[in-house]
Amino acid sequence: MREVAIEHLDDPRVAAYHNVRDADLRARDGLFLTEGRLNVKRLITGSRFRTRSVLVTETALRAIRPALERLDTGTPVYVAASALVADVVGYAMHRGCLAVGERGAEPELAPFLAGARPRTLLVLEDVSNPENVGAAFRNALALGADGVVLTRRCVDPLYRRTIRVSMGASLRLGYARAEDGAAPLAQLREAGFTNVALTTARDATPLERERETPRRLALWLGSEGAGLSPDVLAGVERRVTIPMAPGADSLNVATACAIALHHFRALA
Repeated sequence: MREVAIEHLDDPRVAAYHNVRDADLRARDGLFLTEGRLNVKRLITGSRFRTRSVLVTETALRAIRPALERLDTGTPVYVAASALVADVVGYAMHRGCLAVGERGAEPELAPFLAGARPRTLLVLEDVSNPENVGAAFRNALALGADGVVLTRRCVDPLYRRTIRVSMGASLRLGYARAEDGAAPLAQLREAGFTNVALTTARDATPLERERETPRRLALWLGSEGAGLSPDVLAGVERRVTIPMAPGADSLNVATACAIALHHFRALA
């Protein structure tokens, strides 16, 4: 582990940590930023992404030293006082720990399907809320999905808040980008998947009547409010719904995702 003391706000070695709320800058530079001891440890020890550098306080350094010692000697661990870390990132850092990761090429759907051979995929269409996407990744990892597919208009799974809400699941679970609309349906179908849409439509099959999990399942969920697009709903092989109590008309997308994944996993 290569420790490097940082003593000045304008030290160029920690430039990547300035203005951490600027998600566009991270994407443009091919980097992403994660915060918190748990997520930094998962970036280092349980993800496919390379760690560019780490910024920690002395307290955080002691707390996650075993993970930091797994970094190669070329990866710097910048150590600074708590007040200086807060000045660098622009807000109070209670856990005193951040890391910059390298994105690499964002996976496209076709090579992802060919390479990973997943059995269960969660497909998110136009889900733009980072907390919903983060929670969906967390559910997918916990409930045995093999990966997540996101359409172009979905929020960045490596956005700082998305990683935080996912508890590092978006660092650990494979994902791919797909075209917006119904185009991915055919790709998934050709790969042997059954496309199943989760919807509030009254003519959809109640989830409890689904008695068999498809050999390869692609479970589709849409955004809050709008739900899945008409093209997707028209093109899937199955449409299912989660029955609710009278007076309720919808569930949060992450909650619905967890219920459906748990149901199909129990049938497998």
